[in-house]
Amino acid sequence: MQSQDVAPRPAPSSAEPVVDVEQAEAALVEHYPRLVRLAYLVLPPSLGRNRRVVTAHALVQRALPRGKASAPLIPAQSKGRDGDPGYAFVRLQVLRTALEAGLPLRFTAWPRRSQLPPLLPQVWGLRLFPRSGGADELALDQRLSTLSGPGRAAYVLRGLERLPDGDVRAILTAAGCADVDEALNEADEIPAAHHPHLDSPEFDPCSLHARPTDLMRRRQHTRAALAAAAALAVCGALLALPGGGWGPDGAAAPAYAQNPAAEAALDPAKLLRVPPTAWQSSARTDFSVWPARGDLTGDKPLLRRALAVWARPSEHVQVSATPDTPSGGPAGPPQLLYAGDVDSARVVILYDGLRIARYAEPKDGTKGAALDFARVDGADRTEASALVLGRADGNVRYLTAPWVTRAAERDLLKPGAGAMDLGPTGGITSPLASAAQQTGSCASWNVLELTDDTGTHLLTDLGELVPARLTTGRPGAKRDSSGAEGLRVWAPYACSLSAMRSAGVRGVNAWTYAAQALPEANGSADWVCTRAETWSGAGPRVLAQFRTPGGTYGAVAAKAENSPACGTKDPHVLAGVLWKSEAGHWYLLAAGSEGTASIGASGGVTGSAQGKSLVVRARPGAQAELKATLTDGRVLSGLG
Repeated sequence: MQSQDVAPRPAPSSAEPVVDVEQAEAALVEHYPRLVRLAYLVLPPSLGRNRRVVTAHALVQRALPRGKASAPLIPAQSKGRDGDPGYAFVRLQVLRTALEAGLPLRFTAWPRRSQLPPLLPQVWGLRLFPRSGGADELALDQRLSTLSGPGRAAYVLRGLERLPDGDVRAILTAAGCADVDEALNEADEIPAAHHPHLDSPEFDPCSLHARPTDLMRRRQHTRAALAAAAALAVCGALLALPGGGWGPDGAAAPAYAQNPAAEAALDPAKLLRVPPTAWQSSARTDFSVWPARGDLTGDKPLLRRALAVWARPSEHVQVSATPDTPSGGPAGPPQLLYAGDVDSARVVILYDGLRIARYAEPKDGTKGAALDFARVDGADRTEASALVLGRADGNVRYLTAPWVTRAAERDLLKPGAGAMDLGPTGGITSPLASAAQQTGSCASWNVLELTDDTGTHLLTDLGELVPARLTTGRPGAKRDSSGAEGLRVWAPYACSLSAMRSAGVRGVNAWTYAAQALPEANGSADWVCTRAETWSGAGPRVLAQFRTPGGTYGAVAAKAENSPACGTKDPHVLAGVLWKSEAGHWYLLAAGSEGTASIGASGGVTGSAQGKSLVVRARPGAQAELKATLTDGRVLSGLG
């Protein structure tokens, strides 16, 4: 039996080089991670991430020839693989079996080995899946899932293997693809700008997270060993149910345990719903006083699926969470914030006092459902002003708090430009270009500007459910960045926000901690510290940036993680940079924040100065260690 997507393998020609087992094994061992990544990307996403990981490893490990075999004359086009017939042969074997694995099973023919769950390798008691990437990788994974197997193969060969279309065509033909032109046309639907994301940890089956399978189910199976044969028969019947169908709980895994408290949390009728005006009289102003909105708040089957997937997502569900955010089920009935149609998806947003959970499924079914978590404990009025409803085509749409009276879009790189009104209508904004999803050069950085009765606030999308708040000013005296001065402070440093993506960031503050006169009368430079605080309180990211007169962008002079610098607990910072004057002379420039008594440099550059700035002649590429003495006698090291 042959599928319309995979044709019979062409017979090898006598001109093809011969590959023996040793040569193929050497290529397989040397390039094993790349081959497994290729197989993982080509395998159908419907298998689920755990089975895709195991199957990808199995296909690569079975790719060795029996004795000697011919290899196609197709160059590998990558350093270390150029003209290697062993690599070309193994890659072709992996690609062919990965395409076969995506073929539907037929009653009229025996299944192929690659269509069945692999015998080896096997992992018992654990679910394995690659590390989560950012918003760009998630979007690429979703778009790849819409392609056929040959279409995915064509895109991966272009992007991962860097092969021209002529070689891609030759490989797909050798792999048995019946319609190569259609595969290449499908691959054209995804822009080549996404090629670099194929190297992301999101698609690396050799760098894995491990989670337990259903622990309650395993415990019950142990106790069931002493049960009657009838009970075992019932359990076997349940386990034999087909995994490809969607039951009443949609994309949720089967429920093996009956816990009254857990079941109560999954009852749509017990969802908490807040009156529309509760926020006006409540002592709290956060997500707990958001009313339930959307046109599907009465759709009980949808709400049940969302709750069931939250409690026990199946391996078919794409799950993501901000760092240090637990992804387990709710302890009790959560609060409903939204249920409705958003672009091409049905979306449900829930809140349990600690986390926001966003469930999304396609309008035409539950295949491809996604579940995202964000930690929001301790959110204040401004931080609880907006949530991401959906992302599509590089745009993001928000659901705003009931106290928000106006939403607008503003380009942070253009402080003098106006803001474009976004509504909201029924609490939902118009789409705005997402800075977190842009690729290539940073020509703009669009932020969300929200107005309520306390003022106007700026928030930026960093690829998570909750946008991060932008502030300016000295630690302990931060203020909103929406005013003219705040916009001018942020404009040169907006693009540095890309370093804060997908890190669970709660807010980012920009503080101009020093102005330094440049030598040779070259004007005055600004030193700015940008500090990103996270929802978990761990791993804050700190950047010290340097900007010369007339400079469009600031340059990162130093950076650190888990540092108290520029924070309320330690509002001090010291950083240095090598700078070249207009006359071509090199200097080490350093500056400390208020309270710096003196600065010294040692190592490749030596010098010292009283006060909070240092200027020393230096050589290009010189490295120095900075130390500062504060007015209280403490010694401060340079950032980073």
